[in-house]
Amino acid sequence: MSRGGRALLLAALAGLAAGCGYSLRGNLPDHIQTVAVPVFANKTGEPAVEGALTRAVVQAFSTNGRLRVVTPEQADAILEGEIIGYDIQALAFDAQANARQYRLIVTLNLRFRDVRRNTVLFEQARLQEKADFRVLGAASQTIAREESALGAAAVDIARAIVSLAVDRF
Repeated sequence: MSRGGRALLLAALAGLAAGCGYSLRGNLPDHIQTVAVPVFANKTGEPAVEGALTRAVVQAFSTNGRLRVVTPEQADAILEGEIIGYDIQALAFDAQANARQYRLIVTLNLRFRDVRRNTVLFEQARLQEKADFRVLGAASQTIAREESALGAAAVDIARAIVSLAVDRF
C-alpha cells in the first residue's frame, strides 16, 4: 500500500472511531463537578472495615481530580457503598498444616446518584477485590498482615470505584 493510501486508511479509521463515540475519557454529565462519599455501611461482622474503604475511595477521587470531594449538602453526586462481604481464605499451608498464606476478599454494593436531577447514574452489585498476604510467625503478625492486606484491597477497590464513576460515561 502506498504512503498516501495508508494515511487515508488511518484517517478513515480515526473518523470511524470518533463517529462511534469512542473516547479516551469518560463524559460525566456536565453539571456533575463534585461528589460526596458518606461512610460506607458495614453489613459484615468485621469491625472498622467501612472506615478503611471509605477513606481509600475519598483519596482515590481526590487523586483522580475529575470530581472534587465535598459534603453531601454541597455535592452534585453521591456515591453510596455497602460492604456485604469480608472473607479470609487460607491458600497455602506448611508441613504441619498451619496456614501460611491467606486471601482477603471484600465484596460491596455501590450506587452513584445524581442529586441535582434525582437520578441513579449507576449501580454495581457485588463488586469484589482480593489481596493476598503471608503469615510467618505469631498470631499478632497475622493480624497486622491482615490489616495491611485490607489496606491494599481498599486501594484497589477505590481505584475500581473511581473508574466506574468517572470513566463509564
